[in-house]
Amino acid sequence: MARDEIPPGTLHMLILRVLARNGELHGFEIAKSIEQLSEEVLQVEEGSLYPALQRMLVKGWVTAAWGTTAENRRARYYRLTAAGRRQLEEEISQFERVIGAIHRVIQTA
Repeated sequence: MARDEIPPGTLHMLILRVLARNGELHGFEIAKSIEQLSEEVLQVEEGSLYPALQRMLVKGWVTAAWGTTAENRRARYYRLTAAGRRQLEEEISQFERVIGAIHRVIQTA
C-alpha cells in the first residue's frame, strides 16, 4: 500500500496524541506508532520528526530525558506535559472544525 504525507499542520497533533496514549517514547517509537496506528498510511520522516520534537520542547509541550533502548542504544525519551495535553485538546478541536468544514464543502459540491 502507498504511504501518504502527513497533512500540513497535523504532525504536532499526531505526536502529542501518541505520547498521550503511550507515555514516554523515543523518536523512533513515536514514528513507528504513528505508522502503525495509521495502518501504514502515514510515514513520519526523521527530517520532520526531530525538528517538530525540538519545537515542542521549546514550547513546553513535552519534556525529554536521555535513556537506553531495549537494544542498549542511547535515545532521547519524550513525555507529554500538562501544557502539551492542553495543546493536544486545542489541536484536536481545531482539526475537527476544519475537517467538518471540508466535509461540508465536499458534500455540497
